[in-house]
Amino acid sequence: MTKKRLEEALIYEILSVVEEIPEGRVATYGQIARLIGRDKNARLVGKVLAMSQLYGDYPCHRVVNHAGRTAPGWPEQRFLLEEEGVEFKNSGYVDLRRFLWEE
Repeated sequence: MTKKRLEEALIYEILSVVEEIPEGRVATYGQIARLIGRDKNARLVGKVLAMSQLYGDYPCHRVVNHAGRTAPGWPEQRFLLEEEGVEFKNSGYVDLRRFLWEE
C-alpha cells in the first residue's frame, strides 16, 4: 500500500471515530488517538480535524483538548456545542465530568 493510501486510511479512521461522538457530548484529541490505537498521537488527530472539510462533513466541533478547551481561533465551536446542550464552566472550558463521551 502506498504512503498516500496509508495516510488516507488513517484520516478516515480518525474521522470515523469523530462521526460516532453523540450530539451533546465531547471527546478529547487524546481519547480519539487512543481509540485508534495511537495513544501518543493527539496532535495528529488535531491536524486531521483541521482539514476534515476536505473529506466530508464531520462533527469536529465535538472534539476538545484534555482540559475541555475549544480550538483556538474557532469561536463558532462553542456556539455549536451550546446548541447541542453542552455546558461550559466559568473558566470557559467544557465541563468534561458531565459531557465527556463514554465510548
